[in-house]
Amino acid sequence: MIGQSILSRAEFVPTPLTPEERKRLADETRAKAIADFPFELIETRGEEAFATWTRLKFAGRGAPVVLGHDDDVDGVVSGLHLRGSQPAEEILAAAARLRHPENLIAWRAAVEAGYDEYSPPPVGEWPAQPDSMPGLLVTRGLTRKTVHIGIVPTDDWTTIPAHFCWGGWNACPPPEYHVAALRAWRDRFGAELMGLSTSCMDLRVARPPQSRADALDLAREHYVYCSDIIDQGLGTYSGWAAPVLGNEWWSFWWD
Repeated sequence: MIGQSILSRAEFVPTPLTPEERKRLADETRAKAIADFPFELIETRGEEAFATWTRLKFAGRGAPVVLGHDDDVDGVVSGLHLRGSQPAEEILAAAARLRHPENLIAWRAAVEAGYDEYSPPPVGEWPAQPDSMPGLLVTRGLTRKTVHIGIVPTDDWTTIPAHFCWGGWNACPPPEYHVAALRAWRDRFGAELMGLSTSCMDLRVARPPQSRADALDLAREHYVYCSDIIDQGLGTYSGWAAPVLGNEWWSFWWD
């Protein structure tokens, strides 16, 4: 009887997939995600992503955003399916009630309240040789590979996180906080969203801070928005403020 029970259970143990089968399933998943993407998708190469985005910006078809490779489109679509029960209109209505960065600071304080050992990073020494911003982080390593650009049917690019229902996992703020932040940075710094992948965001900035004091203030604001850039990156406010000073690119990433 025991032997029969063991045999019965063994009959239900799945046969491990071969590498070829795993690749085929992954390819099918990515292809389905691209087919399910709710807006127009344009293919280009990583090295041509910036020029293609610029051309599409003035094409009158909507707001373009660089999404990255097939896996990034899969991640955006998967996240949209997981969090897509909230209509974009509701997210935008919530964003309109927010004041940035005051409400973001309050949201972050509530998130961090459960961590007894939480403490903000130190100011640190201003680096002699600041790190450089990566530009379009969502296309890093994809120079000669296919990159997708989504075109969201709107003339207000700040609404893109709402249309993707993007955010709300781990320490990444909910979508309405991204919309509020993008609108504030557009007005203050001339920022514009260029890239948005599964967990990364790239902004191009027309009027970046021009003094160390202003860059440090912005670094504190950026930390509230995305703590990983310092906690898992440069370690200090000065370490982040130095490359932000006078730089036309800001890139954020969330684990």
